[in-house]
Amino acid sequence: MNYDLEMEKQMSNLKEGDTLLLHACCAPCSTACLERLANFFKVTIFYYNPNITDESEYKKRIEEIKKLLTLINPKYKVELLEGNYDPNKFFEMAKGLEKEPERGKRCYKCYEMRLEETAKIASKLGFNNFCTTLTLSPHKNANWINEIGEKLNKEYDSNYLYSDFKKKEGYKRSIELSKQYDLYRQDYCGCIYSKRDRQVE
Repeated sequence: MNYDLEMEKQMSNLKEGDTLLLHACCAPCSTACLERLANFFKVTIFYYNPNITDESEYKKRIEEIKKLLTLINPKYKVELLEGNYDPNKFFEMAKGLEKEPERGKRCYKCYEMRLEETAKIASKLGFNNFCTTLTLSPHKNANWINEIGEKLNKEYDSNYLYSDFKKKEGYKRSIELSKQYDLYRQDYCGCIYSKRDRQVE
């Protein structure tokens, strides 16, 4: 399925003031996603990332999102909602998968954990739609992410917005915008296993 095209179809049926809870992993990935979305939706960024092992890294990334939101001026003001930060939740999820390679089963479960919390909060707070910035990265499996979103769409009272934000040179655009806004760009997803694998490379 062409998930970018599916998103365009969904957005063609928007109503004025439709809301979107956008799960975000970091500011750089948020840049190009917000550029595409924030003039059409009333977006709230949901920063929910218990996979980030180091608290200092976690805090640095959310501060960069706050910085980004002061620098952009879309049609609708973008709000920020911080989720519960509990790395133990990630470690519980990752039990038995510690030796999995990047982009393996552990990553799938991590996408699932973060997207389900996004769907749950979107449904609870009455957002029309939910989505994630994760599909912007060429290192993330967009098919898996959209399959998870589609499944959650049937379980929660909020509409999943399909995406493949790296299409239309979205990833390249995020690099350009990160430089423009002088944003910190990390070189690993945030978990201790990703950091371990990067150090081995």
